[in-house]
Formats: sequence, structure tokens, C-alpha cells
Amino acid sequence: MFERFTKDARAVVEGAVTHSERVGARTVEEEHMLLALLDREGTRGFFALTSLGEAGFRESLERDLAEARRRGGLSRADADALSGLGIDLSEIVSRVEEAHGEGVLEPGGRGGDGRRGRRRPFGQEAKDVLVRALRVATARRDRHIGDEHLLLAITLRGGVAAEALADHGVTYESVTRVLYGGTGVGGENGVAEAG
Repeated sequence: MFERFTKDARAVVEGAVTHSERVGARTVEEEHMLLALLDREGTRGFFALTSLGEAGFRESLERDLAEARRRGGLSRADADALSGLGIDLSEIVSRVEEAHGEGVLEPGGRGGDGRRGRRRPFGQEAKDVLVRALRVATARRDRHIGDEHLLLAITLRGGVAAEALADHGVTYESVTRVLYGGTGVGGENGVAEAG
């Protein structure tokens, strides 16, 4: 599959590994891919993000992602569902951090795991984004997978990164509109059902 990735898409994947290493995560996750997309100025994915995002977009997005990590990788929708069952996730996080230290619930763990000098593996969410990017490109009849396909895949996948993007008006529909002027071939339903 990687032979179909453009130079920009490969750079995003490599950047995601770097983001993962920088924060000491044991695996590369979709949030690392999103941050790497924001690093790639001048690409189609970056253009779509900056066209839709307001001033302070990156900082706000990073805060949203950090807060989700603090909640153990649960989205606000997950927290709301737990709240409906009478479970106060904020209280649980506070108590656990009080007893065991801040950031203890962050997914993928922190610190060394014997991987010094070795690449971190991709977590299931990041793998899902890569597969979905292929499906998005195929549905659009594009021959190559670009960073814009990675962005579209993140918005389709759901979860923390998509939720943080949607809070800033960055959805599958809005990205498609910016990049292609409409839904065109392989709109959301066709791609989403293929996932």
C-alpha cells in the first residue's frame, strides 16, 4: 500500500512516528498523524485544515487532544455516555491521577519499553486511518494516496481526532467541499460503508 503514497503522505506517516517518539508514546496513533498533517505546510491536507480552521486552530486542537489523552483516550461522546450511566469520568480521572500521577491514564503508556532505536508500531486506530485513506482514494478514483486522503480518513473514522476536528468545523463534508468543491465520487456513505 505504501508504494501508492505520495511524498507528502509518506512525510505525514514519518512525522506521526516522530510525534509519537517526542511524547514517549509506545505506539503511533491517529492523533500523531493529525499533528503531522499540521506540520506539512503547502500540502493539500494542510491547505484544507488551514482553510477551515480559525486563528489559534493548532493550539486549540492540541489542547483538545491532550485533554482526551488525559481521559484515557476517551472522546467526549464516550464521557457523555458514561455520564448517562451515572459515571463521572472527570472525577475518576482526578482520583486516579491524585493517587498515581498526572497522565497515568494516557493510552499507549509513557516512557521506555525496550524499543530504544526501534520504530514504534502503529496502533489499531492509526492502522485504520491508513486503510481508510486507501479506501477514500479508491472511491475517488485517485491513483495515489495523498495527505488529503489521510485527513479525510481521520474525519471519517470517528473518535477523538475526528471529534476535535469537528469542534473546529473540520468534517468529511467540509474538507471534501474545500478540496473537491462537493462530495463527488465516493461521498461519505460510500467510503464509510467500505470501512
